[in-house]
Amino acid sequence: MVQAKKRKYMLLFLDIIFINLSYLFSYMLRFDGQLPFSYLQFHLELIFIIMLIKLPIFYFFKLYNSIWKYASIDELLKVIGAAVVGNTLVLIYLFLVQLDLPRSMYVLPILLDIFLLGGSRFTYRALRRMKCLFFSSDCTEKRVLIVGAGEAGAMLIQELQHHKELKIKPIALIDCDPSKQGRSIHGVTILGKKKDIIRVVEEKDIDEIIIAIPSAEPKVIKEIIAECQQTKCKLKILPGIFELAGGRVTVNQIKDVEIEDLLGREAVNLDLKAIAGYLQGKVVLVTGGGGSIGSELCRQIAKYEPANLLILDIYENSVYDLQQELKYKYPQLKMFTLIASVRDKARLDKIFAQFKPEIVFHAAAHKHVPLMEANPTEAIKNNVFGTLNLAECSSKHKVEKFVLISTDKAVNPTNIMGASKRACEMIIQAINKVSATDFVAVRFGNVLGSNGSVIPLFKRQIAHGGPITVTHPEIIRYFMTIPEAVQLVMQAGSMAKGGEIFVLDMGEPVKIVDLARDLIKLSGFEPDIDIKIEFSGLRPGEKLYEELLLAEEGLNNTEHQKICIAKPLDIDFPSLRIEIEKLKTLLLHDSDKVKEFMEVFIPTYKSEKK
Repeated sequence: MVQAKKRKYMLLFLDIIFINLSYLFSYMLRFDGQLPFSYLQFHLELIFIIMLIKLPIFYFFKLYNSIWKYASIDELLKVIGAAVVGNTLVLIYLFLVQLDLPRSMYVLPILLDIFLLGGSRFTYRALRRMKCLFFSSDCTEKRVLIVGAGEAGAMLIQELQHHKELKIKPIALIDCDPSKQGRSIHGVTILGKKKDIIRVVEEKDIDEIIIAIPSAEPKVIKEIIAECQQTKCKLKILPGIFELAGGRVTVNQIKDVEIEDLLGREAVNLDLKAIAGYLQGKVVLVTGGGGSIGSELCRQIAKYEPANLLILDIYENSVYDLQQELKYKYPQLKMFTLIASVRDKARLDKIFAQFKPEIVFHAAAHKHVPLMEANPTEAIKNNVFGTLNLAECSSKHKVEKFVLISTDKAVNPTNIMGASKRACEMIIQAINKVSATDFVAVRFGNVLGSNGSVIPLFKRQIAHGGPITVTHPEIIRYFMTIPEAVQLVMQAGSMAKGGEIFVLDMGEPVKIVDLARDLIKLSGFEPDIDIKIEFSGLRPGEKLYEELLLAEEGLNNTEHQKICIAKPLDIDFPSLRIEIEKLKTLLLHDSDKVKEFMEVFIPTYKSEKK
């Protein structure tokens, strides 16, 4: 704090000198290098009035608050604004007291103020750059503030000090424990608490902040990140304690802060015994295995030692990459990659006959709302008939459990994708009544980072310099991380008795525009300054908000705090099968009427009228 005050007083002292020099140099420029005694006397009489006017203006424009090693166009604009306003007020004063000046004196002091005030501040940044050029250790060495003075923070300091080649120097520590304040760990001093982060960054010329509290609750991490985002430092974080091998901290575990860290999601508590009980030693089939959810399902299932993991997808490239990854991580895993479409019932029947899957996770689906709105028949063929084919094959070949990945868009759908997924839920609940297989669905909202989600789109838009496009300023969505969603899907599968629709606790809904702003900040830019946000209007079939329950459904709790069960609806499978046959006929002969039929078939579906 003392150093920061010294820096402000130094700037204030320099500004007093520069204020006077700007007027003296202006006179000299006006009078060809001469300084008439009458004007010098005139200036000396007004010197205190001028400073009394200008210095508060400089303070108002926060010229003493900025961290000048990060000086940029924003700081330059502050200097220009302060110079123009300050000199304008001085001229107004001179006019009121009826003191005349040469006309050039209306302009020259403004220009010289900008040159002297701005030059002094930007010189600091330039000198720092020059120091880097002549002293290589200073050039590449990052000055790091570590948040967290526990075991992880101590190990991280040791790691950074031992790896000098990384050019990362721990400068200071932040910790909320009052008893640790002022103490040192491996020569690095604890200089404050969370509220002091901005001050310490300024005082110590910090380049980067590393959050090293792997045992902290997500809510705490979220608060720390919010504080750090007020600086212009690069922000990194150590992963949660469960991700640190053997509790050890190494430099390669430091990662960039991701949007998931900002959500403050709590870790999922799993009943590992229950999950292992129904997956271990079983033949498990995952459809859509190359997709975001499907591939993560395969990764998680592989940990539970299935007898055989069957990865089914129609797109070979993503499945091939997953296959190579799993071979490397789990060399003992017995695994088959099956290129097939869920639309092809004959192919599915052969697969079931050959491999005899016991557990099926059905993640294959067309899910992109605007694309499906433009191609409704494809949504029906893939989602509805693909699910029907897979469900009937599962029942025929006596699969033990069938888990459908559903979506909150199936609730009171306003788009064909949501309506098709609601039809999938109805198929699952209806066939469960006539089958020995336990059919269940798991319903959740948007998954961060999944294919087609907003995060990859926003990242691409930021990479291109913006703008980021958000459909509506008030649009909100429920979000989960991919691992969180998949873990809860597997946990719900362990609870399945048949006919349930499991509804996952999605936490608090998030405004998409807030998500965009956070992502811009994490990328090192200022929202609406470096990267613009534009609103493009709601897309066809898009809601402002999503729901998780139908009006006629109620929720029952389960033993897991993040999983509830929607009350099963009474759906007759033979009657449902007749309606689906009508739908098939429409697809073949009168596809233009598919949406109209779906509004009757799915009573809660209301499509947009053209």
